[in-house]
Amino acid sequence: MNSYVNTAVGALLGTIFVLMSVSIASEGIFHSEAPEKEGFAIVAEEAPAAGGEAAPAVAVPIAQLLASADAKAGETVFKKCQACHDGTKGGPNKVGPNLFGVVDRPIASHAGFAYSAPMKDFSKGGSEKWTFEYLNKFLLAPKKDIPGTAMGFAGLAKDQERANVILYLHTLADSPGPLPDPNAATQ
Repeated sequence: MNSYVNTAVGALLGTIFVLMSVSIASEGIFHSEAPEKEGFAIVAEEAPAAGGEAAPAVAVPIAQLLASADAKAGETVFKKCQACHDGTKGGPNKVGPNLFGVVDRPIASHAGFAYSAPMKDFSKGGSEKWTFEYLNKFLLAPKKDIPGTAMGFAGLAKDQERANVILYLHTLADSPGPLPDPNAATQ
C-alpha cells in the first residue's frame, strides 16, 4: 500500500471515530427518559364508509343518569373538551363553538361560528335544540350520530361520564333550566 491510501484510510477511520465519540457523548448529555405517563391523548375515530354503521343506541335514559350525576366530576371530564371548546360566558369560539348556555340552545346557532354542512343539516334550520337527550346521544359518538361532522372527538362511552359532563354543561348558563324528571315515562 502506498502512503496516499494509508492516509485516506486513516482519515476515514479517524472521522468515524470522532463522529461515534460525539454521538455517544451527546446521547449521554442530552438523553431524556420517556415519560411515565403520557400527556392527554386525543382519540379520534375514523368515519365509517358510505352507508356505514349508525350511532350506538343509548341504553339508560339521560334523566335517570342525571339524577346521580356530579357536576364537579363533569368539570373534570370537560377538560377533554377544552382543547376545542370554551365554556365561559362571552368566551371565544375555538375549533368548536363556545359552549356557555349550550343546553336547550338551538343546534348550530352560536353566533360567529362556521358550522359544518352536516351539522347545519342536522339542526333543521335551527328548529332542533341541544336537549339533554340530544346531547347524550351526540356525545356518545359524535361522528356516528352526525356523519360528516367536523367534530373529531371519539365520544364518551361511559354513561356516567356523559351524564357528568352534561350536568356540568347545564350549569354553564345564566339561569339553568330544570333537569328532566327521572321518574317520567321515557319516550
